[in-house]
Amino acid sequence: MNLDDFSDLIERPDSGTRRDAEARRERLVVPPGALGRLDELGEWLSAAQGSVPVKAVRQPRVVLFAGDHGVAGLGVSGRSAGGAYRLVRDVLEGASPVAVLARRAEVPVRIVDAGLDCDPELLPEEVVRHRVRRGSGRIDIEDALTIEEAERAVRLGMAIADEEADSGTDLIVLGDLSVGGTTPASTLIAALCGTDASVVTGRGGAGIDDLAWMRKCAAIRDALRRARPVLGDQLELLARVGGADLAAMTGFLLQSAVRRMPVILDGVVSAACALVGQRAAFRAPDWWLAGQMSGEPGQAKALDRMALTPLLDQGITVGEGAGALLALPLVQAAAALAAELPEREPAEESVEGTAEETAKTEESVKAEEGTAG
Repeated sequence: MNLDDFSDLIERPDSGTRRDAEARRERLVVPPGALGRLDELGEWLSAAQGSVPVKAVRQPRVVLFAGDHGVAGLGVSGRSAGGAYRLVRDVLEGASPVAVLARRAEVPVRIVDAGLDCDPELLPEEVVRHRVRRGSGRIDIEDALTIEEAERAVRLGMAIADEEADSGTDLIVLGDLSVGGTTPASTLIAALCGTDASVVTGRGGAGIDDLAWMRKCAAIRDALRRARPVLGDQLELLARVGGADLAAMTGFLLQSAVRRMPVILDGVVSAACALVGQRAAFRAPDWWLAGQMSGEPGQAKALDRMALTPLLDQGITVGEGAGALLALPLVQAAAALAAELPEREPAEESVEGTAEETAKTEESVKAEEGTAG
């Protein structure tokens, strides 16, 4: 598998449709610019759908990829190593932020176990049946995955994207359920942006103290040394310093772009996967929105590289797709406004034009009379 092949498969959202959407926006009763960024969102969604006026977002879905990372054993996370399955159970039981928000918004949640480090019997079969391997390797000293496992994980993400597109899902809210996931995510971002570990090292969703931050920074720096020699091969990069969940998310993002299915990104993990996807296919980010600013320095670096501006900045660090899900109503509101606001009546434009012409004529007459006098 060569991820660069996606570059030939992914097209940009239709530019002609976007121009038509912009022209329609100029004709609405509300003056252009009065709705701020909602205008831009409506036009983006219209181009993604290939429809003017834009269609309502009727079947959104939250998709969460779950996995454990061996590097968490170094004490770089605020959660216990191997404990990501507890995050999964909280979502399934409706006891996590994303579960509460999804229930309120009536958006279904799908969880995909790509690399949890737990017995499969602890979770429902529909969650664990896709697992690539049990946990990912400790990226500071060993590969996260074999190259074969990395390819399996990417293909898993592609298959999930195809299933969602085939079922009629029209917008995805993408998130992760991981312990230690921000460390490989930050490593990928530092490697692809050519920055030092300290520039991208944050404190994760659960928060860590200064000592844990220094351990995390050291782990990322060690992992970076292992990542730099394979920067030319995105699959090899995911195998060396990514993880099963990150590789699956990357495949999901790329195939979603192929299938013309828009995605809202959440935090640093989804941003890192998107950055890998951009390296493979430069048009792919045109299909993605940044849902929120999580406060992770690595996320800010990745979004800046992809020229994606977050919709929200509420300081949400919990992950799990919660911040991105909060951005969904904004996208839905933009679609509703673009589709349902009436256009100005031609008569109104004619009356306005006549009034302007009359005023100009009167000014001309007065000017001539003044000259004659």
